[in-house]
Amino acid sequence: MARISLTHEPILRSQAGLLILPVSDDGSVLDPVLARCKTLYPDNYLAYRRACIDGGFKVGQCLVTKRQLEQSGLGANSTNNQPIYIANLAATDHPYHPIRKRWLVETLQSLQPELIRLIRYDGLRRIALLARPLIYAEYGQDTDNAAAQMRVPILDWQTEILPMLTKAWQDLPKVRIDIHVPKGIELT
Repeated sequence: MARISLTHEPILRSQAGLLILPVSDDGSVLDPVLARCKTLYPDNYLAYRRACIDGGFKVGQCLVTKRQLEQSGLGANSTNNQPIYIANLAATDHPYHPIRKRWLVETLQSLQPELIRLIRYDGLRRIALLARPLIYAEYGQDTDNAAAQMRVPILDWQTEILPMLTKAWQDLPKVRIDIHVPKGIELT
């Protein structure tokens, strides 16, 4: 059974073996943490960007990449807190657009077999999810107006997004999942 917990800790300090990043399917990166991941994990960003340009990465899909870990030089890390795998979840079509329920469900369903494979065959025991891109209210200054023009309901974190994540991951075997949320959200 998976152990799911919310945390305010910075995700880039996580010691998870898998880092889950909600991204858009157009290849643009606007979130500051995602922009930092772009420079920290260039091999993942290149695979993600290439898949977006080729048109093979659409909303509702996930792209899991295994990082090429550096053994020496300035990029080598001795703290062992770097993820081995990074999962890019195409949760929206553009970073400024709200996430739709159908897209989030499809994305979580496409990630499920990958998680099971990594847990069973690669010994993955810890997962970290960056939740800020899933929370639409964090982006833009006029978010309610933009969502109203698109006629898309904004998903609520407490009543819709968190229960969907919990339902999708509660039956995963022996894994700890840390959901990294912004400081404005209460930890329950």
